[in-house]
Amino acid sequence: MALPYQIATLLYCFNAQDEVLLLERAEQPNRGLWSPPGGKLKTDTGESPYACACREAHEELGLELKATDFHLTGLVSEHGYRGESHWLMFLFEIKPRLDRLPPPCHEGRFEFFGRESLAKLNLPQTDVERLWPWFWQHRGGFFAAHCHCFGDGRNEWRLEGSAVAPPAAFNP
Repeated sequence: MALPYQIATLLYCFNAQDEVLLLERAEQPNRGLWSPPGGKLKTDTGESPYACACREAHEELGLELKATDFHLTGLVSEHGYRGESHWLMFLFEIKPRLDRLPPPCHEGRFEFFGRESLAKLNLPQTDVERLWPWFWQHRGGFFAAHCHCFGDGRNEWRLEGSAVAPPAAFNP
């Protein structure tokens, strides 16, 4: 059975205390789970990942950003996520720090969380397994990964590229 291929951006945003902004999703995919804001590329118009990140930052967070305000931290493909679709996701860190909590939107509500708090949240399985650990490891650098999602809930991961930044190289 052929599945649709979705292309999306995820936006990793931080405040001055280095707490990450997460969205408790009110829509599918991942309804009821906490994840970074973001959204699907408008492939019918040829939208680029950076243009999508700028648009989603404006629509969901009320931010007016340009491509240079983003650092591409990761590129992740998921084969057969939840048996519904394949995904190609661009993980962007927003360089400017947020000074306020965005208001709720049709996608859900926002909260800031410290890194240590993530273990207590209801997160998507793939985020817990690899996305968050690889994001923290490669923050300021870059990684590329692929996940084969099986119907029984297992995920098989492969790190396909890795460039860890020197400790002082990235200071948003």
